[in-house]
Amino acid sequence: MSPPLDRVLAESGSGGNVPRVRIVVCVKHVPDIQSERALGPDGRVVRDGGDGTLNELDENALEAALAIVEAGEGSVVALTVGPDDAVDAVRRGLQMGAEDAVHVVDDAVAGSDVVGTARVLAAAIRHLDAQEHVDLVVLGMAGLDGLTSLLPTALAELLDLPALPLAAELTVDGSTVRVRRNLDHASEVLEASLPALVSVTDQANEPRYPNFKGIMAARKKPVTTLTLADLEVDASHVGLLGARTQVLEAAARPPRDNRVLVQDTGDAGVRLAAYLVDNQLV
Repeated sequence: MSPPLDRVLAESGSGGNVPRVRIVVCVKHVPDIQSERALGPDGRVVRDGGDGTLNELDENALEAALAIVEAGEGSVVALTVGPDDAVDAVRRGLQMGAEDAVHVVDDAVAGSDVVGTARVLAAAIRHLDAQEHVDLVVLGMAGLDGLTSLLPTALAELLDLPALPLAAELTVDGSTVRVRRNLDHASEVLEASLPALVSVTDQANEPRYPNFKGIMAARKKPVTTLTLADLEVDASHVGLLGARTQVLEAAARPPRDNRVLVQDTGDAGVRLAAYLVDNQLV
């Protein structure tokens, strides 16, 4: 991806020029975090329980992108990679207000680690960029199934884009994207020229809940389906064949056998404090 040679400008209501921004939001279909989760014999997360949902942090990414477009001009594309039921993730994006949805589905993608997933997403974004310039890529800070937080920076590296991760606030001003990040004892502001990639935290916003009109409209919108062949991605570079990590062994978490139950007879607070002190936990 390279900076646009000619930015499309649209007249804002105040009489100024607001750049039209095309944003791709990468979303993921993950197992419901409230459900019983497990690893299969192959060391992969079991995803066929029928209880999948859109990754919650990706709702923050969608909300951030939609807010930018609503403040000016542009469009939002929801993009996902996964098996057939992963289409539910981009459908949710359409319900929230995304204009287009793209689903990369291919059996060879199964078992991809962060690097393999980033390769497929990068190819899909380049494919979209060739059709119409992509100004901004937005992701949630992590997938709640793996919680590695590695994908945004890996994707930025493959796309050769400046990365602004862990944003608690995101704005676009002309051809500049600006984020605020909350650190342990301070906040910092980062800026980059578009095109760029940003990941957002759950502090960034409160995701909207789709209204009935949006839900019904999303049912009629088509979802573009792409394969690795469409993206010219070598299947040996993704999936289990291209994975740089491997699960060697997995076991169920053992039951906790050292729990202490304190019955409240009016002095539970005192007894709890004494327990913490006696065990040097405070």
